[in-house]
Amino acid sequence: MTWVRLSLQLAARAAIRPSLAVDLLRVAWRFRSRQWYRRFPFLPIPSTKYVRWRMHTAYGAYDVVPSVDDVVKYARWVGRSG
Repeated sequence: MTWVRLSLQLAARAAIRPSLAVDLLRVAWRFRSRQWYRRFPFLPIPSTKYVRWRMHTAYGAYDVVPSVDDVVKYARWVGRSG
């Protein structure tokens, strides 16, 4: 799976369940680069280095793309924990 495909599948699930969309937005905001507004493309997207580190700590490899179910479970956990 690619990151684009993961994003599309998550968007489809979020369209069906709006509460999941809120949780996914919370996760996206947590992962954003700090001071994202100072660097082109001026979008709150995470740094590649940070995402690779998170994947390594979670899955043991830097280039892993998580499954949709793993992201949904994490997003739901974030939503419950505040």
